[in-house]
Amino acid sequence: MRFTSRRLVPFVLAAGLTGAACLGSSAVAAPPERPVVATDAGSVRGVEHGDYRTFAGVPYAAPPVGRLRWRPPAPVRPWSGVRDADRPGSACPQTPNGEVRGGSTNEDCLYLNVTAPRTDRHRPLPVVVWLHGGGFLTGTGSSYDAHRMAVRGRVVVVTVNYRLGIFGNFGYPDLPGSGDFGLADQQAALRWVQRNAGSFGGDRHNVTLAGESAGGMSTCTQLTSPSAAGLFAKAIVQSGACAVDFGRNAVYPGVGHFSPWISQTDLRSAGRQDAAKLGCAQPARALSCLRGKPVAALLSANTDFQQVSYGTPLVPQRPVTALRQGRFHKVPVLQGHTRDEMRAFVATLQHQQPITADSYRALLRDTFGDRARQWAAVYSPATYGTPALAWAALNTDRVFACPTLATDRLLARQTPTYAYEFADRQAPNVGYPESPQLPLGAAHATELAYLFDLGGRHARFTAAQDALAGQMVDYWTTFAHTGAPHARDLPRWPRMSTDDTDPYVQQLNTGPGGIHRADFVTDHHCRLWSHA
Repeated sequence: MRFTSRRLVPFVLAAGLTGAACLGSSAVAAPPERPVVATDAGSVRGVEHGDYRTFAGVPYAAPPVGRLRWRPPAPVRPWSGVRDADRPGSACPQTPNGEVRGGSTNEDCLYLNVTAPRTDRHRPLPVVVWLHGGGFLTGTGSSYDAHRMAVRGRVVVVTVNYRLGIFGNFGYPDLPGSGDFGLADQQAALRWVQRNAGSFGGDRHNVTLAGESAGGMSTCTQLTSPSAAGLFAKAIVQSGACAVDFGRNAVYPGVGHFSPWISQTDLRSAGRQDAAKLGCAQPARALSCLRGKPVAALLSANTDFQQVSYGTPLVPQRPVTALRQGRFHKVPVLQGHTRDEMRAFVATLQHQQPITADSYRALLRDTFGDRARQWAAVYSPATYGTPALAWAALNTDRVFACPTLATDRLLARQTPTYAYEFADRQAPNVGYPESPQLPLGAAHATELAYLFDLGGRHARFTAAQDALAGQMVDYWTTFAHTGAPHARDLPRWPRMSTDDTDPYVQQLNTGPGGIHRADFVTDHHCRLWSHA
C-alpha cells in the first residue's frame, strides 16, 4: 500500500499479491491440440491443461484509447481467422507501486480470461465473473488463477480487467459517464458473458458476479445499478459491503473521513482542479487537452480518482441509500469479510510509525474527542495485547465488520443473504509488512489464496488450511450453482434472518471449532457501534 498526502489508498491489495492465472503448463512432452472456441467477435485459441482449459486475453470491448478515452466501452472490432488466447492482455494503467509489478501505461487493457473445466455434460455450467480488488487503482484479472474453483466446483470462471484510477473514475462537467467508466467496463464484460458464455460451456442464465475489496465494492454497487438488470443472478461480496466507510484516522493518522463512493458534484470539482494542474485549465478545451496527454502524465494524478461516482444514470444513488430504500436487484447474496481486516492497514503504519501507548491515546482523543475514554475502555491494549492490535481491532469493527453486518441486514429484508467471516489467523501473508507487535492474523485479502492460486501461496498451506480452502470453494461454487451455500458434507450455513438480534454469521476457520457460528455482534462490539 502507498499513501499520498492528498488522498490515500485505503483498500489496495498488497503489492505482493501476484499470480500467473490462465497460463498453466502441460505435463506431457508433446503439447495437446489447443482448443478453439467461437465468440461473437471471432474465434479464439486457448490452452489445454488436462482437466481444464484457459482462454486468456480475450477482448470484450474496444481499446479505450485516443478519442475513446473517458467514454463508455465501445464494441470490439471483429477479427478474421483464429486469435491466440494463450496469455493475458495488458493490465490497465496503474503506477508501479501496486499489485502489478512495474505497473502499466497501456490503455489497451479491456480483456478477460476464461477458465473452464473439461466436461462431457450437456447441461451448461454456472459462470462466476470475478472483479479484482486494488482500491480502484491497481490490479488485474490475470492475478487470479481460478483452476481449482473451476475444476472442483464445476463452474466457468471469468476474470476481468476494468479501467482504474483517473482512467476509470475521472469526472468533469458535461462529461457523460463521469466517474463510472470502470463500472461501465464491468457491465460490458457481463454483457460479453451473456453473449458468449455458452461457447465455453457456461450458462448465461446462471451468472454470479463476485469480487473482493474494490471488486466487492463494485459488486455491491452493481446490485444497485439499473443498467445491470439481468446481467447476473447472484452476487458474492468480499470485504466490500455498500456501507463500508473509513472514519477519521482509520486509513492513516491525520486523514479525515474517506468513502469509496463520491457524488458527481464533488467528483467534477476534483476533475476541474486536476485538469488545471495538468495544464488543461480552459474549460472549452480541457477534455481534448487531457485526451492528448500521455498516460504517464495522467498517472501523476491517479490517486485523486480512486472512488466511484453516484448520482449518474449508471449509479443513481449512493449504493447504501439504494439498499435502504429497497432499490436493488433482488438476487441471492453471499457477503462477508476477514476477522482482522484493518491489521493490513495498521501494519503499514506500524512499519513507518509504530503505535505506542501514548500515540494510541492521542489517536483516540483526535478521533473521538470527549468520548475517547469510552472507546479506550472497550479497545484496551491490555485486552488486545498491544496498542497496535487494539487500534486495528477498533477500526476493523468500525470500518468493515459492523457496516458489513448492517448491509447484510438491509439485503436480508428482501433477498436470501448468507453472511460469513474468514478467521484463519495463520493465513499466508499476501505481502504486508510484518511486526512482532502486530501479527497479521486474518487480515484484508488473506482469504483470497483459499479460493484462487496466488503466486504459490496455496502450496504453503497446512493440511487444515488445504481442507478449509476446499470447503470454501465448495461453499462458493455451490452458491453459484443453487443460490445457497448448502453443500453435502459441509457444516450447515443458514441464511440471515432479519428477526434475529444476533444474526447468523458463518465463521470460516481452521482452529478450535473449525467452521461454526460466530459470536459476531459481541466479538465486534456492533451494538456499541450502532449507537456511535
